[in-house]
Amino acid sequence: MALEEDELQTYVVVINDEEQYSLWPDYKEIPCGWRAAGKSGSKAECLAYIKEVWTDMRPLSLRKKMEQAAPDDPSGS
Repeated sequence: MALEEDELQTYVVVINDEEQYSLWPDYKEIPCGWRAAGKSGSKAECLAYIKEVWTDMRPLSLRKKMEQAAPDDPSGS
């Protein structure tokens, strides 16, 4: 896709079960394992949204394992 076409393309922000985000062209069917996150727009708008909401890059399964281990460490470190 040419740069000009890319700037005109509308994207959908998608999220998977591990709460990882990505962009997806709005004219394509969202792939299995992903769902719409409720934001669409230009590439820049979608990337700004992802930057705002995806503050913890760790996959959900890792965060859960770390939370389960946390009660064993009263210092929180």
